[in-house]
Amino acid sequence: MSNRKIFVLGANSFSGQDFVDLLLDNPGNSVTGVSRSEERSSLFLKYRLRDELSSYNYLQMDMNLDMPRLLEQLDEERPSWIVNYAAQSEVGPSWENPEHWFQTNTVAFAKLVNHLSRRDYVERFVQISSAEAYGSCTGVVTEDQPDNPSTPYAASRSATDMLFAAYHRQFGFPILTVRPTNVFGARQQLFKIIPRTAIYLRQNRKIQLHGGGMAVKSFVHIRDVSRGVLSILEAGSIGEKYHLSPSSGISVRAAVEMICNMSNRDFADAVEIVDDRPGQDARYVIDSTKAFKAFGWRPEILMETGIEEVLSWVNDNWQEIAQQSSDYNHKP
Repeated sequence: MSNRKIFVLGANSFSGQDFVDLLLDNPGNSVTGVSRSEERSSLFLKYRLRDELSSYNYLQMDMNLDMPRLLEQLDEERPSWIVNYAAQSEVGPSWENPEHWFQTNTVAFAKLVNHLSRRDYVERFVQISSAEAYGSCTGVVTEDQPDNPSTPYAASRSATDMLFAAYHRQFGFPILTVRPTNVFGARQQLFKIIPRTAIYLRQNRKIQLHGGGMAVKSFVHIRDVSRGVLSILEAGSIGEKYHLSPSSGISVRAAVEMICNMSNRDFADAVEIVDDRPGQDARYVIDSTKAFKAFGWRPEILMETGIEEVLSWVNDNWQEIAQQSSDYNHKP
């Protein structure tokens, strides 16, 4: 593959930056990354550890405020492939200002897909969605499971997926939808449960377990997800939806206990039980047989290995990490 122009929306995000780094392994790729914030340091952007970045261009644009400029940039560069990681994330805070989540996650993309559907340069558009659109998962959840979102965040993601699907049916828009589960790894946002646990243990702060930490998550390492997204981008069937998830889940409580054990800390002394979040889904375990059959994809990085990576990242960069907040800061 040579001279492939690829646009990555949300390139400054945890998942976006890892995918950019994977794309840059191929010298034939010309990659443009877009996010609303200033490009961060190598503490959070793996690709910035590279000696050579001539094939990568970063643009700071807000999809809500700078959409005309973004559309102009897209028409100028005419990328054949676009991958979208941009989204207003976080579940709990979406109850406070649900209109912010719908503005970013749905309205902005309505403008984007309406524009791109009238252009001839986009061959593939990968939408990174969320398994939370299904609501609490019971039994074997495959890609044809109806959505049943439990929060404004999940509802906004589901609405966007339905919108893209409608443009595919009516106009042939080349959408591919990916629903990963709970990604983790070094460079993740500090308020996420795995890095936050590592940070709190160093600070001797109590780790809050909402609802006792009984919610079951399917943690998957970010590089495994990036590999899956690349396979779907290259060879996925237009109009299809793909899951990227391990075959089993683990409770938040068990994950925190694992981190405590690996840090030689007593679990009971490190945590406190607090009330559950509104709309907290009990279980996220989805089936990824479709991706395995189509691409041979499966998670390769063990959770223990990924947690060791996070612990090393926190310890090696402690002076810089300790100066930053590990609380979620909402930006409309």
